[in-house]
Amino acid sequence: MGVNNTSRCDLAIEAHEMLAAGSSGDFSIDGVSVVQEEVSQFIKVTRVAVDNDNGARQLGKPIGSYITIEMPNRFYGRQGIYEDVCKRCAEELKTLTENKLSDADDTVLVAGLGNRRITADALGPKVVGSLMITRHLKRYIPDEIDEGVRPVCAIAPGVLGTTGMETEEIIRSLTEEVKPKLVIVIDALCSGNMDRINTTIQITDTGITPGGGVGNKRKTINSDTLGVPVIAIGVPTVVDAATIAVAGLDAVSVNDTGDNAYEESYVRSVFEERFGNMIVAPKDVDSVITDIASVIANGINISLHEGITLSDIDRYV
Repeated sequence: MGVNNTSRCDLAIEAHEMLAAGSSGDFSIDGVSVVQEEVSQFIKVTRVAVDNDNGARQLGKPIGSYITIEMPNRFYGRQGIYEDVCKRCAEELKTLTENKLSDADDTVLVAGLGNRRITADALGPKVVGSLMITRHLKRYIPDEIDEGVRPVCAIAPGVLGTTGMETEEIIRSLTEEVKPKLVIVIDALCSGNMDRINTTIQITDTGITPGGGVGNKRKTINSDTLGVPVIAIGVPTVVDAATIAVAGLDAVSVNDTGDNAYEESYVRSVFEERFGNMIVAPKDVDSVITDIASVIANGINISLHEGITLSDIDRYV
């Protein structure tokens, strides 16, 4: 048993759901635990822990923790929900960073991955643009910033096609020079479920392989390659077109017994043979990406700087 790789999927929660859907009776995997929490009417958190090699092999994910925050499709303009999602993002980040940062002066390097010229791939650079960048302030004007503000530096390294360098190479070089205690990377992901597009934030302590969800894998960025702890934050912003075709057939082709009248793998193979590997984003992706980038940036800001609230952030951005 293992995850069916015909469906592009970067989310641990979706990998678990795919395995559960293909089983009968009570479902469990040795080495994988899943805990769900209804935080509010609008926010749900699922924590997937992969504890051993068997769990990693079955789920197709490295050993570690995967926290998924699910939120409404469009929350911006609904200030209460927006603030709640920001705070929840900060709280979940703190659970993964608290044992990795021992001192308020520990430096954190944030890397916003992706191509800023392609809207659906611009999440990382947009997050970097909304961060509290403080490393230079701590160095040159320490007396003029609030107590508890941590040194944070950031980069949006671009992509191989425009820089000629692997993203991992750039971040590794910066890590060697800056010597941060923690690296946080942000990237757009691919989902196997259309309902999770732009409504889900995944936070994990296992690092990330840029481009993995769309079949364009680059060098992995994790604690092994950088030599320091790495936390990856991702949002599924795209879905492959074959998934949309399958979902459409699900909506119209389910018979009275509840069984699909087709084989999903067959539909995918026919679709991809006819149309190729197409990746699709929603038409309002530009405004949605801006909204979600703001949530992630504020979650990072609040989690890294002791005593900082949403109302304080504008003074540093």
